[in-house]
Formats: sequence, structure tokens, C-alpha cells
Amino acid sequence: MTFVYVSNADSGDISVLSLAAGGELTPVDTLALGGSLMPLALSPCQGFLYVARRSEPMALLSLRIDPHSGRLSLLGETGLPASMAYVSTDRSGRFLFAASYPSHQITVSPIGPDGQVGSVQQTLGTGPNAHAILAAPSNRHVLVTSLGGGRLMNFEFDAASGQLSPKPAADWIARPGAGPRHFCFSPCGRFVYLLNELDAGLDVLAFDAHSGQLRALQTISSLPSGFSGKAWAADIHITPDGRHLYTSERNSSTLAIFKVQPESGLLS
Repeated sequence: MTFVYVSNADSGDISVLSLAAGGELTPVDTLALGGSLMPLALSPCQGFLYVARRSEPMALLSLRIDPHSGRLSLLGETGLPASMAYVSTDRSGRFLFAASYPSHQITVSPIGPDGQVGSVQQTLGTGPNAHAILAAPSNRHVLVTSLGGGRLMNFEFDAASGQLSPKPAADWIARPGAGPRHFCFSPCGRFVYLLNELDAGLDVLAFDAHSGQLRALQTISSLPSGFSGKAWAADIHITPDGRHLYTSERNSSTLAIFKVQPESGLLS
């Protein structure tokens, strides 16, 4: 059985739905938690779900997933220093990362053996408007978008201690007015796909797993043909087999679908 989790910012709860093979969604449960609930992160083992509350008291809530019913139970919550636009775990599931758009910072928190997130152990300033944070498949680097700063920031990650170290020489500098927002890694770890909010451009970047260096390969628009309004791109996802990529654009209310060339990483 596959389950879907939806955070509801206004009602302060999380919807649990079952997903059938044909795509039909069926409500299973609703868990009330209170406050403005927004970004979610699933643990690598798929046994825990993490949600950031962006209203006071700002916090990270740890939830256990019942593997049979998909229902959620609250393990606990821990305070956060700012409103977080994005949360994710490292590849081992031992640390949780959070990025704050209004406070221009990122945090690292330990995750205990029971799946519960502990107190923030590291806080780092970023460029303006940190919007997304993800660990590379190798777990040796963590990338962070700075939408207002126009860059994809690079950090070395110590997977044993959970410490991040800035690596500004390896930052990717976007074209003026692009607005780096969300991104994803290819499953093989050789490519990064970066969606820019302000021009809806999609950058394909080669990624060196050892050095963390990024190199431009392609830029392609995610806007529908004939669209002439102001771009407002949002989210990006790649299929587990790495063959297809999807992006969303809000002002045209569309999803763009791309085919990924497996060897070159290029999109069509």
C-alpha cells in the first residue's frame, strides 16, 4: 500500500490518504497538530515523517508512520529558531536540515534512534532567502538555494558529526533575475536539476560527487508554449528511475514533463 501525506497550512492538520495503483486517492485519517504546517520530509527508511510549523511557536514535529495503516502518531516536537520553508534529512536519516526563507539561515538537528528530532545543533547564515536544502546522494555535500542571492550554495557535510562547512568557492552563480528556488539530484548523483522561480528556467548542472563542483550543461524553459505572463515556478521532482522530471509553474497552473537522457543528463 502507498500512502500520501498532505500538510494543511490553514487548518493545522495533516491529511493521510491511500494511493491505489490506478491513481485514486482515498482519505484514511486526519491528524490535528495546530499552527501553520507546511514543509514535510520523509525519513529514508520511510518510517517517520517530519513537518515544520511556521507559526508561533515555530517547531519541528516528529511523527511515526504505521507501516500497515499509514496513520501518523506524534513522537514529539522541538523548537526552531525561525520559520522554515524547507526541511529534509541527510541520506542516513540521522540529521535533519531546515532552510529559512525570511531569516536567511539553515539549521542542522540530530535525529535519535527512535526517529525523534532533537534540538538544533548548528545554525548558519546564508545568502538572502534560503529556499531549499538537500544532501547529495553521496552524503558528502549539502546544497542550499539562495533565491534572493541568486546562487546555489555548497557545504561540505560531516556525516558522523552532522556539521556543515561552507564551501563558497564551489557555489553555483545563477544568471541575473533567475531566482534559484527548488532542485533535485539525479538518482545516480551525477546531475543537479535547478528550478528558478522568477524566470521558470530549468538548469541542468553536472555535479562532481568528490569536490562538489557544479558545471552548467543546459538551460531549458519550463513555461508552456505561448505563455506571456510573469513566471512563478515552484516545485521539481524526478522519478526514482531518473528517466522523467516534473516541474510546476503557478501562474499558468501547469506541470512540465521532461524526458531525461540517462548518459548526458540533458532534458527534452
